[in-house]
Amino acid sequence: MKLVRRRTDCRACGKRKLRVILDLGKTPPANAFLKSASQESIRKALWFPLKVNLCLNCGMIQLAHVVDPKLLFGDYVYVSSTSPVFVRHFEELARDITKRLKLKSRSLVVDIGSNDGILLKPFKDKGMKVVGIEPAKNIAQKANREGILTINKFFSSKLAKEIVKKYGQANLVTATNVFAHIDNLDEVMTGVKLLLKPDGVFLVEVAYLRDLVKKNLFDLVYHEHVCYWAVGSMKVLAERLGMKIFRVERVPTHGGSIRVLMKLKTGKWQIEANVASLIYQEKILGLTKIAIYKGLARRIKQNKQKLKKLLLKLKHQGKVIVGFGAPAKGNTLLNYFKINKTILDYIVDDSPYKQGLYTPGTHIPLLAPEKIYQNKPDYVLILAWNFAESIMKTHWRYYKNGGKFILPVPLPRIIT
Repeated sequence: MKLVRRRTDCRACGKRKLRVILDLGKTPPANAFLKSASQESIRKALWFPLKVNLCLNCGMIQLAHVVDPKLLFGDYVYVSSTSPVFVRHFEELARDITKRLKLKSRSLVVDIGSNDGILLKPFKDKGMKVVGIEPAKNIAQKANREGILTINKFFSSKLAKEIVKKYGQANLVTATNVFAHIDNLDEVMTGVKLLLKPDGVFLVEVAYLRDLVKKNLFDLVYHEHVCYWAVGSMKVLAERLGMKIFRVERVPTHGGSIRVLMKLKTGKWQIEANVASLIYQEKILGLTKIAIYKGLARRIKQNKQKLKKLLLKLKHQGKVIVGFGAPAKGNTLLNYFKINKTILDYIVDDSPYKQGLYTPGTHIPLLAPEKIYQNKPDYVLILAWNFAESIMKTHWRYYKNGGKFILPVPLPRIIT
């Protein structure tokens, strides 16, 4: 595959009725952090178009361009378990789904895009057999060292057959915060069907398009996220490929997500009423129409103007501003809003994998959180806004000593 290619067909329905509804210009991959801010490193950095398409046939939202997944995921700096919020979330997910599906101690759970095994650990603790599939070599190695059996490959139907041959069919296959990342969904869904037992369940958890639009969460758009899911478009995909959605739950992660349970067409699970209800609400809201995305584009520009105006005003007053958190979405915001090290002196992040690096495109240094106590900046811009409450509670000492936090979305505001 070339480093980038244009996708001209819809992943959900297969039609070629795509229309650009959002253009964020060219940006570097959101997790392509630099080891150095030297001119050579900056010159070698890759930038790709970041445009979003709407399918006029089924309402699917997807990126216009696909960057080679080996470039994006081959060596990865995002490690899920560095977030206590996510650790608790996945422990609760494992507990709830074990009870709902009546999983037994020797049930097989396979996680696609398993990262460091954050979801598989609680299943293993319950005595279940677990297999993770993780394309990032460094993170797969970490998971294996910590006792979570992890295969360092991209998921495919061929790999599904190998897993079935070696470990048997799965009671549960999960894809949490990864279904937005997959370009070749036909291949993945074919593999899932091979992998599942006749009454097995495929669980997908992904950021919800409805929340992205209503809350102005545009920074969820970056090259790793090739799809932006509503229940309606996911139903189109599932049924085209021989599966059925039987339950949907709304969950709070990433500003608002959906947890979707799918079965094989002949599976025993009854389809619940909220599936049709959510699809109806999406249509009433207008998620399949261009008009709502024109409104989103306007709000993004307004947000950009207001946040830049606020930050520049503070800088002119001689205030020191730093960032907190270096998530992928933060780099979309920094690059599109053109917020660089002339505005943010540095960014602190909890992950030791990111500390000592520089943000892609804006070249802001990443440091350990202790730095905000040493330097005592006047303002901290929370780029990891989905963890804002946890960050502010954890760093109450900064707040108590007179520091102030700024939240960038859905509209910029100072927390005083």
